[in-house]
Amino acid sequence: NVIIYFRFEEGTMHSYIKYWIAGIGALLIIMIAGMTVHQKNHFNKNVTINNVAVGGLTAKQAFEKVKGTSGATKVYVDNKLVYQTKSMKANFSNNDEQKFNQALKKQFTFLPSHKATNLSIKPDNFDQDSLNIAKNKLTNKVQQLNTGRKAPVDAYAVYQNEKVSIVPAVKGNKYDLQNAVNQLNNQAGSTKINITLHKEQPIAANSKTVKNEEKQLNKLKGKKVTYLVQNEKYNLTTNQIITRATYQNGKYHFDTTALNKQVKKINEKHATLDKPFKFKTHSGAEITTTANGSYGWKISEKKAGNSLTKAIIDGRQEVDGKYDIEGKGYNTAGLGYNVTSNNGIGDTYAEVSLADQRAYFYKDGKCVLETDIVSGTNNEGNKTPKGVWYIMYQQSPSVLRGQNDDGSSYASKVNYWSPFTLTGCGFHDASWRHNWSKTAYLSDGSHGCINMQPSVAGQAFHDLKQNEPVIIY
Repeated sequence: NVIIYFRFEEGTMHSYIKYWIAGIGALLIIMIAGMTVHQKNHFNKNVTINNVAVGGLTAKQAFEKVKGTSGATKVYVDNKLVYQTKSMKANFSNNDEQKFNQALKKQFTFLPSHKATNLSIKPDNFDQDSLNIAKNKLTNKVQQLNTGRKAPVDAYAVYQNEKVSIVPAVKGNKYDLQNAVNQLNNQAGSTKINITLHKEQPIAANSKTVKNEEKQLNKLKGKKVTYLVQNEKYNLTTNQIITRATYQNGKYHFDTTALNKQVKKINEKHATLDKPFKFKTHSGAEITTTANGSYGWKISEKKAGNSLTKAIIDGRQEVDGKYDIEGKGYNTAGLGYNVTSNNGIGDTYAEVSLADQRAYFYKDGKCVLETDIVSGTNNEGNKTPKGVWYIMYQQSPSVLRGQNDDGSSYASKVNYWSPFTLTGCGFHDASWRHNWSKTAYLSDGSHGCINMQPSVAGQAFHDLKQNEPVIIY
């Protein structure tokens, strides 16, 4: 046996190791640089574009390969074919080549990857009509599969009795159509499109959405609003205004049933609509009108609910009820809210005595015209209705149209027309009338209107004004 010994001097050994490490490092750098260049310019091994294998190809090579393919586009739902086009060549042009460069960047990994990835690229001249047909087929299929299935119910926050609680979500088994359509859109351009159905998912109780709802509803708690109605103040709490509230899609939704009790009390004390009026006639006698009629106002439950809940949201402490009134008839905004004299009728009005067949027109408390009239014939179909009404509008000249008792139609021209009921009763001149006696109305009256002689009708027309009360008794 021969034993050979090598002897290195200390300095020589260190130099050798240093050069060896440097060589290995340089080799690694060259290999990594080469691999990086290759990765940046070639698709990973198991990448497909529109279901065409392009692994190992450059962007240009992939473009040419995909561009040259042809075949039918098939759409599957959970691997079951629901739509298929005619066989055709891929509709790519040179303008689409840049999309392949972008796809190359999208799939890039520093180290080679064997992950199966399909990228979808739509040509500029994509057949949108075919995609629309596919969407319809997909929609019909999912809707068919959803027959008998239940949609999930989102969790949500709710305010009630000064507390905010969370109603938990309820899962369903309904398929998510929008998700399926999104999958179709994302794969548009591929010859094989497979849609995987997913069930609709409810918004969870611990989601940001529900947490925000809870936060917004907590702002309602402990608020107070002063409701001003004809100079009287009503102090209302959140609980007296809001029965239940939710906050969804950035908006509050209120149930203000609790407020209706308060509005009823307020209307009983202040409102005039659908109530009899105390009225002092031209002779000084005090009468009580019927509750019929259209003149007056009351607080609207709906309007009050809207204005008071808005005040709570906005942090306002007082709301004026005059903006929440309503009426009926021609003007549904309500009339007479600011009128307190003469038991709510005021000092400018028209007074009609059916017994006397006489009309009186008052302006600022002074009678400016007094005249004979003929009212409606004394039968159920033509009687002039008693109550407190108001002048809806005025028209000069006008044509009155309607039906006679025998069913025939009439069209009467008048110079002055001031209606006060929606059924067609009003003040007007009656040039065709010859019987102006006190008893004419008993058998030869109007269809409910107040007939006036042409000589005074013009003055009466100008003494009246829109929304003025008309008291008939």
